[in-house]
Amino acid sequence: MHTPANFNPAHASRAEIGESALAFAFIDNRLVIAGQADQAPAIPTLAELAAAGVSGTRHYLGELSGAPCVAVIAPDGAPDPRGLAAVGLRSVFPTLAEPLLALAGRALQIAEWERTHRFCGRCGTATRDREGERAKECPACGLVAYPRVSPAMMALVTRGPDLLLARAQRFPGAMYSALAGFVEAGETIEDCIRREVREEVGVDVADIRYFASQSWPFPHSLMIAFTAEYVSGDMRPCDPEIADAKWFTLDALPALPNRVSIARRLIEATIERLKREYPR
Repeated sequence: MHTPANFNPAHASRAEIGESALAFAFIDNRLVIAGQADQAPAIPTLAELAAAGVSGTRHYLGELSGAPCVAVIAPDGAPDPRGLAAVGLRSVFPTLAEPLLALAGRALQIAEWERTHRFCGRCGTATRDREGERAKECPACGLVAYPRVSPAMMALVTRGPDLLLARAQRFPGAMYSALAGFVEAGETIEDCIRREVREEVGVDVADIRYFASQSWPFPHSLMIAFTAEYVSGDMRPCDPEIADAKWFTLDALPALPNRVSIARRLIEATIERLKREYPR
């Protein structure tokens, strides 16, 4: 998910926000939409949200093509909206317009931060919004908490013209993807790639090359994608989270991730490169 070209982000509005503002509202991590999840859903306005009985904490996001956008976080356990629907964000990947999907992902991360930083992590005092920036501060001890961003590496390992793809236990059906894992304290991204690949499938890699990055709101990740070349090791699933891992040839690929994800773009770009380097 990338910031739309026609979006101007801001943490505070310079003018009063009207009821026509787009409301990216979440009830228990479910996005409130107008219409059906599988039929080009829309994002409701603040007025439509109020008519549906949804209210909550607001955080200004910015303007999309001049239209104000607001994240709305309903209280825990709030009832479902009247006349609207509350759905998992993944369910609208194929149908929600890309700019709206990107802002929904941004809003979901802010909603997660709002829910998990109501109290100070140092002394337990209720926090408050900090003036002038998107942050929570403790009025007692002064601790400041910004929305969390967790860097995670993604590595597509190649061996000549073959791709190493894995299927995690949580993946639907028979989908395979590139390897991924969160960066640990004290690591560089390259350290993380070498460690995660070795831990997950038992091989060593080199020639690590950056591809691209993507914000991923589950729950607050920054996916940083690379390719890497196999060096040595007996490839096999070594982590309980990995259900299966295989070397795939370019003409016998498995089901791949949704096109919304950077994993799909990484895999497709690498396939095109390998076809040029290893023509048949």
